[in-house]
Amino acid sequence: MKKQKTIIYKCSSCGREESKWLGRCPECGEWNTLEESTLSKNSGKSERKGLPHTLPLAAVDPMEGSRISSGIGELDRVLGGGIMKRSSILVGGEPGIGKSTILLQAAAAALSRGRVLYVSGEESAGQLRLRADRLGINKDKMERIEILCSGNLEEIETVLNNIKPSILFIDSAQTLYSENASMQAAPGGINQMKYCSFELISWAKEHDAALFLTAHVTKEGVISGPKTLEHMVDTVLYFEQNDKTSGLSETADCRFLRAAKNRFGSTDEIGIFTMGEQGLSPIEDTGRMFLIRRANPTVPPGVATAAVLEGTRTILVEIQALTIPAKGAISRVFSDKIDSGRVSRISAALEKHLDLQNKPGLRFSDQDLYVNIAGGIRITEVGVELAIACALYSARTGIPLPPDLAIAGELSLTGEIRPVRRLSSRVKTASNLGFTSFLGPAGEQSEPELKAAKDIKSAIKLVFCQIS
Repeated sequence: MKKQKTIIYKCSSCGREESKWLGRCPECGEWNTLEESTLSKNSGKSERKGLPHTLPLAAVDPMEGSRISSGIGELDRVLGGGIMKRSSILVGGEPGIGKSTILLQAAAAALSRGRVLYVSGEESAGQLRLRADRLGINKDKMERIEILCSGNLEEIETVLNNIKPSILFIDSAQTLYSENASMQAAPGGINQMKYCSFELISWAKEHDAALFLTAHVTKEGVISGPKTLEHMVDTVLYFEQNDKTSGLSETADCRFLRAAKNRFGSTDEIGIFTMGEQGLSPIEDTGRMFLIRRANPTVPPGVATAAVLEGTRTILVEIQALTIPAKGAISRVFSDKIDSGRVSRISAALEKHLDLQNKPGLRFSDQDLYVNIAGGIRITEVGVELAIACALYSARTGIPLPPDLAIAGELSLTGEIRPVRRLSSRVKTASNLGFTSFLGPAGEQSEPELKAAKDIKSAIKLVFCQIS
């Protein structure tokens, strides 16, 4: 069949394309420069790529897999060591959480010899300059950042082909639109986002560049738009904010950057930032950041310190537990930053396997359970389970834990305490922060400060019976 042709009018001076003839080019202002040309409906896809070819894997240059440092240590940590060439990265988060801020900071700090293009469909050039001044970006770094305030895909591709940047920032995916995307003409539609994002991802891969896309999230916390968008990109990053009601001045403006998908690195790493007048500041030494500093050396009942792993980094967090008699026939679990199903499983294991002479008949099934993480950080690592168990027992009995005790371990349904990764690193980090004792699973190598326990019953006896 004959290929369907589309008539367009292209400016011979600046290259701008229009769907109809105009006497004066809207881009460069020249008169009588729009010339008629034909565009195949399938052009820009199969015709531009040429004939496919293969090559032996041994002939591939290893340097093609090298990374570019973003200049922001916490961002490099989450990405797996830096920005991978020919990769596409999708950054999602709530409005005002700092997506545009971290993109502009990365555009200024990226250690790339090529040009950097920042495309904004939400802000004007003046607003971007004000943001750059507020972030303290000097003029030398501003000189290397090219900006384009447009969401039109055809205009963006024209600029891309002219300057050929090594890193491309798009803010945001919901503002992209193209006349070639059928059925939906409004920006933010499913077809518009899929078509425009695919074209930009393809351009980045063909020209050895890296692409950053920002996207809004729904009220459920997932990226707005088609799920296909997350499948097309190589990395999906989520910005999270801590609970502002936590009362911790050190963590009141914390931002957590997590990877939900990463083809070139781990999804266990977490980047921690604080938002201030100078934008997002990375926090590398978390230390006691999520621990409450109390004037009284003793801790109240229901509080335990857990040593958890976030990727390769050990973080000490405070677990807070509260138990009260159930108001109805069925007990409830209230837990925001820890899965409530995990809390129910831990409480069931405590009730099943604890048979202490001094505390007979300890029950949790008739209690409403409240579990919280101080600082608002979300914990998914299994090593927090033993600390939750100790916090629940402390809250139920009213016996506080020692203030110098850190805890790590996985609790099974049979009551056994299973080993956790990098136990020696957790013990060392806790010791450096002033914790003189550590409760954990019995391992092959005995740590000097480690109180080893093989099951939950022995762990409770080891800690609480010595106190009482």
